Amino acid sequence: MNQTARLTGAQETSLAIVAAVVTANAYYIHPIIALVADHFGVSHARIGLVPALNQLALAVGIFMLLPLGDRISNRRLTIAFATGQTVCLAIMTLAQDFTLFVIGSTLLGYFTIAPYLLPAYASKRVAPERLGQVTAKLTAGVILGILVARVGAGVIAEHFGWRAVYWIATGLMLAITVALPRLMEGGERSASSRQSYPSLLVSVFPLIGKHREILLAGAIQGLNFAQFIALWLGLALYLTSPAMGYGTDTVGYLAGLAAVSIFSTPRLGRWSDAVGPRKARTIFAIIQLGGIALLWPLGGTLWGLLVPLFVTNLVGPGIDVTGRMTFLALDPAIRTRLTTIYVVIMFIGGGLGSYAGTVAYDAYGWAGTCALLGLCSVALTGLTMLTRRYGR
Repeated sequence: MNQTARLTGAQETSLAIVAAVVTANAYYIHPIIALVADHFGVSHARIGLVPALNQLALAVGIFMLLPLGDRISNRRLTIAFATGQTVCLAIMTLAQDFTLFVIGSTLLGYFTIAPYLLPAYASKRVAPERLGQVTAKLTAGVILGILVARVGAGVIAEHFGWRAVYWIATGLMLAITVALPRLMEGGERSASSRQSYPSLLVSVFPLIGKHREILLAGAIQGLNFAQFIALWLGLALYLTSPAMGYGTDTVGYLAGLAAVSIFSTPRLGRWSDAVGPRKARTIFAIIQLGGIALLWPLGGTLWGLLVPLFVTNLVGPGIDVTGRMTFLALDPAIRTRLTTIYVVIMFIGGGLGSYAGTVAYDAYGWAGTCALLGLCSVALTGLTMLTRRYGR
């Protein structure tokens, strides 16, 4: 395939499916976390290490490995990292010891770089006027992967046990790894940057001082992502507890509410274009704070939980979109590195939220989860108001 060859519609769809499968691996644990804890005989606080270290390792992996995309072909890197994910999932599937399961999950996070390489690969193979459309298709694949992982894991684990989830995940990744060399045709140059690997890493830090809003944007999304993970981990523990008595399939069905974001996010993005990302982000944060405030008074029944969960799923992704809008309008030469800073901070927040969420539930039950979410949401909303001074 030469440098100017275009992706076909079938190839674009195939890459979106790849994005879905490689992204899903980090989210199977959400609805089944109580089953995994019971199997290994660990506390609710300790099981939080699984998603927490996975997210923190992902942050490290993005910082350490993503810059290689400027020196090594995106195709080669995607195939290599997908292979690493497959091996890690096999370790988790077969692990008889909790420590080995945690190691497999942590390494899995470190190698989950493919979702961030695929857009770069596709961008070189589509007409400029279709770049947004194809990028949106890959993003939809990521959202679909998260949705299917959380719904599917809950239902499968309820009927066939939690290991069946990881057997299926390993099989899917094995199929993807075998198919990738054909799906991602060669022909691109191996190195597009003459910078050394250390210089690529170091070049990120001066941008923080020059564009300080990226830290605020990252912190806001870090809190947003922390809330998202802490909410669903706490919810999985709460709904499967003796107090509520539901199965993991119910947790999975509730996770299906995230489908609303697939339809709402593009519309929220268009509205944000009209009113400005910082104003829109503040409004989304206030609405989300209202939804989180309803978790405690409405959390006594399954039907009551639908209201706050719908609200948070409706506007939560909009906070991420508007955060990216604040720096993606800057110099194209620095957007990738600014994105790296933003995503690293986001996954650090996800890691901390994973552990804090399970610890809060272990110590104080559903009330502890609601209190943690409330504090995070208040801080997030305050930061969005602070960023309004940077302009429209």
